[in-house]
Order: sequence, then C-alpha cells, then structure tokens
Amino acid sequence: MKQIYPNEVEALLKEKSPINIIDVREADEVQAGKIPNAIHIPLGLVEFKMQDLDKSKEYIMVCRSGGRSSKAATLLEDHGYKVVNMTGGMLEWNGPTK
Repeated sequence: MKQIYPNEVEALLKEKSPINIIDVREADEVQAGKIPNAIHIPLGLVEFKMQDLDKSKEYIMVCRSGGRSSKAATLLEDHGYKVVNMTGGMLEWNGPTK
C-alpha cells in the first residue's frame, strides 16, 4: 500500500493539485475538524459506499492516526481502487481544517 505524509498532502492542497481525500473517522471526530474538501465516509460504511467512487481516481485515506485509514485503503485496493494511506493521520496534520 502506498503511503503519504500529512505535510505532503498539505503541499498538494497548497498547490491546488486535484486530490481526492476520504476521511474514515466517525462523525463526532470529523465535527472537530477535517481537511477541506475531504469526503466523509466512516470506516464501517466504506464497503457499502465504494460503488460511488471512481476507479480512475486516486484517493488519499485519512483517519485519526492512520490505522483505520489503512484498513479502508486495503479494502478499496482489494477491489481495484487506487489508494494512498496518510501516515500519522489527523494527529500529525498541521494544515487547515474545516
């Protein structure tokens, strides 16, 4: 599984690069702040929502520390999606939140 560091994701946002971020934390965690433009799909719903995702796009998976996003990334990868796990999760995120 490919990995990306939070500072690299922040750099992509600053460059206005077209990136797709999926936040797999629970709703109460996301209310505290998420990366701007991230799509919220709790880990337990990823399996049921994956048909709404585009297999031609690459998705950056995010959670609190990197564990749940790693599980989500593995699930999506096993179904043919292009995914990258953000190592360290939101605990390591220093960029803007919404």
